[in-house]
Amino acid sequence: MQEINLNGKNEELKRYIDSFPEARVLVIGDIILDEYIWGDVSRISPEAPVPVVEIRQETKRLGGAANVVNNIVSLNGQTDLCGVVGDDAYGREIIENIKCLGLKTDGIITDPMRCTSVKTRVLGHTQQMVRIDREIKRAIDNDITQKILGFLEDRIDETDAIIIADYGKGVITSSLMKGVRDLTAKTDIIIGVDPKPKNFDYYNGIDVITPNHHEAGAFCRFEIHDEETLIRAGRHMLDELNCRSVLITQGKDGMTLFEKDNPPCHIPTVARKVFDVSGAGDTVIAAFCLGLAAGMDFISAAIISNFAAGIVVGEVGTSVVTVDELKKAVDNR
Repeated sequence: MQEINLNGKNEELKRYIDSFPEARVLVIGDIILDEYIWGDVSRISPEAPVPVVEIRQETKRLGGAANVVNNIVSLNGQTDLCGVVGDDAYGREIIENIKCLGLKTDGIITDPMRCTSVKTRVLGHTQQMVRIDREIKRAIDNDITQKILGFLEDRIDETDAIIIADYGKGVITSSLMKGVRDLTAKTDIIIGVDPKPKNFDYYNGIDVITPNHHEAGAFCRFEIHDEETLIRAGRHMLDELNCRSVLITQGKDGMTLFEKDNPPCHIPTVARKVFDVSGAGDTVIAAFCLGLAAGMDFISAAIISNFAAGIVVGEVGTSVVTVDELKKAVDNR
C-alpha cells in the first residue's frame, strides 16, 4: 500500500485552500440539532445507581447535514442546505442558525408530520454520560422528495459538488438518489456520500463515499482488522458500488483512499489529541468534496480532509475547522 509523503506539497495544498471560495457544494440530507448539557458529577443518585449531573451549561449546535454545511462555510466555500425539519421550536432554531451563517433557507422543508431530529448529550466533566434522541425515521413521502429534487434542479447549473449526508433519519431514499443521479447524469458534478450502512444499496454509481472502517466492514460482511482486510474491503466497495473512490476513515490509524485506477493510498492521522469524534465524519466529507470542487485530485482532497478531521477530534462536541486552522495544520506537518 502506498504511504503518503507530504514533502513539498504544503504550498500546493494551501493554494487549493485559497480557491475554496470559488467552489460550490450543495448538501442534501438529514438535518439534526446537537444539544449538549454540560455539568459536574460528584455523587451517585440515592434513587438508582447512576451519577447525578449538576448542570453548568447548555449549548446547541448544528448537526448532521447542517454541520456539513457549517464546515463548508467555515472553510469559505459556497453552499446550500436541503433537507427536512419539523414544525417545532427546534426546527425554527435550526433555520435561524442557518440564516446566521449567511445562507438562504429555501431548501429546508418543514414537515408538520415529523419532529426535528435532536440528539441531546449529557456530559459530566467532558465525559459523555448518556445520549437522548428525539426523531422520526420514517422515509420522506414523494411530495417532499420532488421538492428536494426541484430545489436541486433549480441550482444544477451553479453546483460543482453534491454531498449526500445520510444519517438514516428518512431523507435519503432510493427514489431520491435515483433522482439525483438522473439530474446530474450529463454533468461534471461530483456526488459524495457520507453513508449509513443500511442504505448502501442506494449509492451505486456515485463519485465519493466516506465510510468509517466499521461501516465498510458492515457492508462487506467481514471485520476490518488489518491491512489485508482493509484493502479487500476497499476494493470490494469500489466494485460493488461502481463508484470512483472510497475513503475509509480509521480513527487513530488515519484513512485510506481507494481509486479504481490507482493503488490504495494510506494517509496517517495528524491528530495530536482525540477528545470527541462527534461530527468528524461531517468534517471529512465537507473538506474532501470541497477540495474536489475546487479542482483538487482525489489524493490531495483526502489529505486536506485528514488534516481537517485531526483538528475537530481535538474538541469536545460537534465543531468546525477554519481556513486559518487548516493552513496552520498543513504548515506544522
